Amino acid sequence: MTIKSDRWIRAMAAKGMIEPFEPHQVRENEGGKVISYGTSSYGYDVRCAPQFKVFTNIYSATVDPKAFDERSFVDVEGPVCTIPPNSFALASTIEYFRIPEDVLTICLGKSTYARCGIIVNVTPLEPEWEGHVTLEFSNTTNLPAKIYANEGVAQMLFFQSDERCETTYKDRDGKYQGQQGVTLPKP
Repeated sequence: MTIKSDRWIRAMAAKGMIEPFEPHQVRENEGGKVISYGTSSYGYDVRCAPQFKVFTNIYSATVDPKAFDERSFVDVEGPVCTIPPNSFALASTIEYFRIPEDVLTICLGKSTYARCGIIVNVTPLEPEWEGHVTLEFSNTTNLPAKIYANEGVAQMLFFQSDERCETTYKDRDGKYQGQQGVTLPKP
C-alpha cells in the first residue's frame, strides 16, 4: 500500500471521490481565520456540518450499541457546538465520499483540536464505501469544549493497494453504505 499525494487526491476528486471538494488548503474565509480544511500534502482535511448530537444523561438512558436509545443525546444545530466536560458528541462531514475499490481511508484528528483535549475518532473508510462520514468527538477535559461547523476537524489519509480486495464494503452490502448526515449506531 502507498499513501497518496495531493496530486492523486485532486485527480480522484475530479472523478467524484469527494464532494464538495476544495483543491487547496483554506485558512481564511469571509469571516476571518478558520481551522484549515481542503487538500493538504498527503491528505484531505474535512469540515464538520452544523448538525450535532451531544450525549446527555437527562433521561438516564443506557448507551447500548445493540439497542441505541435516541434519548441518549440532544440535537444541536449552529455554527458552534459546545461539548460538556468529559462528554461526547456526534457530527458528520460536509463532504460526501466515494472510496475507490482499491483504497483504504484512515481519519485522524487535527492537531488544533487534539491540543485542546478533543479527540476525533472515525473508523476506517473501506474500499467502495460511500457517504457522509460520521465524526465522533470526545472532550477529554474537565472544561466545556467547542467544535466549529464549516471548518476543518480531521484529516483523511488515502492508502492505495496494489490489488483489489476480495470483498469490498459495497460487495457485502455494509450497513452504513450511503449514509446521509449524522448516522446513529445500527446493530
